Amino acid sequence: MNDMQDNALSVQRVDKIYANGTTALTDVRLDIRAGEFVSLLGPSGCGKSTLLRMFAGIEAPTHGHMRWWGERFSTLGTKGRRMSMVFQEATLMPWASIAENVRLPLDLAHVPRKEADARVADALANVGLAGFGRARPRELSGGMQMRASLARALVTEPDLLLLDEPFGALDEFTRNKLDADLRTLWKARGMTVVFVTHSIYEAVYLSSRVVVMQARPGRVIADAPIDGPDERDEAYRVSAPFLRHCKTLSDLISDAHQLQGAY
Repeated sequence: MNDMQDNALSVQRVDKIYANGTTALTDVRLDIRAGEFVSLLGPSGCGKSTLLRMFAGIEAPTHGHMRWWGERFSTLGTKGRRMSMVFQEATLMPWASIAENVRLPLDLAHVPRKEADARVADALANVGLAGFGRARPRELSGGMQMRASLARALVTEPDLLLLDEPFGALDEFTRNKLDADLRTLWKARGMTVVFVTHSIYEAVYLSSRVVVMQARPGRVIADAPIDGPDERDEAYRVSAPFLRHCKTLSDLISDAHQLQGAY
């Protein structure tokens, strides 16, 4: 067990039971160290997104305890820690420019306009959208809209970045490029990142650890470290270590499906 102060997130025997009696998660125990990139991987219905929403403070556990840097979620902002979340859809305001969409959390926090505009320009440049600030969402491709959504999350300079399968609807080439860009941003900023995905290949490419979940009810069944290089390029995607990790995770997911069918 890691020292509590080393953990950005700590989940202790968490259950989530909805009002209709559905048990979404049971006895989840998980520590995520500050600065890690952890992917949550598993079949549909295993509670990955539910757990991520708990990390974001959107939902609360029915039983058990959760801590952010050793504290309750309500103290996250007061302790100087910030959290941002990127959803499956870009969720951009169609009537606003890309710059206005990205600036929204800063406007809500009453950041002075000059400072906010500078941070927006920096965030757009970091996701490859420099020069697109005046465009409307409808004028951008799906991949560019997700870049804008990522910029909006990064503009707050978060310590914890949560992503709920943000690239799942994109074509393989765009997805691979965004994965590479996201990993570069993670390394440069030293954030803690939790990423939900259905893709074994994406999880291995991105992560320092992959947490495998099983459904009915959702639970953690494996926690696999990924010992890939710090710098991961296209060559890594076809390397022997990459394929070995993919095979290990594929076997774990297959076992999860078989166990799920027994319920």
